[in-house]
Amino acid sequence: MVRRLMTILLSVVLPVLSLRPATAEILEKPQFSLAFGTFVIGHLPLPVAQSLNLFRAEGLEVTVQNFGAGGARALESLIGGSTDVVLGAYDHTLRMHAQGKDIRCVILLNRSPGAALAVRKDLAERIRSVRDLKGAKVGTTGPGSSSDYMLRKLAADAGLAPGDIDTVAVGPAQVAVAAIENGSVDAVFHLDPAITTLERRGLVRILVDTRKPEGIKEVFGGDYPWVCIYTTKEFIDRNPVTTQRIVNAFGHALDWINSHSAAEIADTVPAEYALGGREEFRAVVEGSKGMFPPSGHFNPADLERERELIARFDEKLRGAPIRLEDTYTNRFVDAAPTAGPATTTEKR
Repeated sequence: MVRRLMTILLSVVLPVLSLRPATAEILEKPQFSLAFGTFVIGHLPLPVAQSLNLFRAEGLEVTVQNFGAGGARALESLIGGSTDVVLGAYDHTLRMHAQGKDIRCVILLNRSPGAALAVRKDLAERIRSVRDLKGAKVGTTGPGSSSDYMLRKLAADAGLAPGDIDTVAVGPAQVAVAAIENGSVDAVFHLDPAITTLERRGLVRILVDTRKPEGIKEVFGGDYPWVCIYTTKEFIDRNPVTTQRIVNAFGHALDWINSHSAAEIADTVPAEYALGGREEFRAVVEGSKGMFPPSGHFNPADLERERELIARFDEKLRGAPIRLEDTYTNRFVDAAPTAGPATTTEKR
């Protein structure tokens, strides 16, 4: 009996000890704030890290600020100084550098957007391609959001002019689903869990799908880095140990996601993140696991692909002398306990 209790105790204690940082380090900011716009499946490492107490294992206490709208609101909170780090899209760092603001990603959480363009089922016969969306109302997470920019790319590639599509901000997944149900939009360009929920309820037909590798390649020509953890260079310089431990926590979350089943992940994430219930959320996770990289390294070639796309629709970014290497760093991922091989990724 004693031996069995010791085995159970060790199984709980050893993993936590393996995450414990070196005591010689001085943790500059044990309490930090993290903001995000609206929960999408790409944000999964956050609730996983919370549920597994990965921040606490790094000696950190996190206050999460959920703005319940597009990622632009979370970015504004960082620029305004009301949050320390943001869980958001990589392209935000590009646009901030175009404005002279030094924002940097410290760990990559998604290697693809996991987004899809879905048209209402009752309009599926009339709207059979992106070009058929001329004059239609299409919902995105919000103006200036990454989904907004991707919709612009799809429209331009289909030969549509700016203004041919009436873009409507629908915000989070629940609102996007309701917008399709009540007919206030003709289509949505959104992310999971909204898309899978709409599919399972038989409300939409998918026109473009970047949740699968073939869809990503067709639309973007290769991996399209999506959600990362970003903050200011000032925060990084002032809090290098804190930044390292934040990256450690998210690195462990990525590792855990890649080593556990969709059912185990769905059972771990708090209920408020599981739109549609556990079974539906399990299906979302099952279809999205491939978007989470094993280590969180940045590949400059993929980042350049994204920079070129955004520059097509953002005049300020198009003419800005941005040094791509200033928009991210692999320094903390390289030093994280779960960091995998960098392969083709440059180290900085």
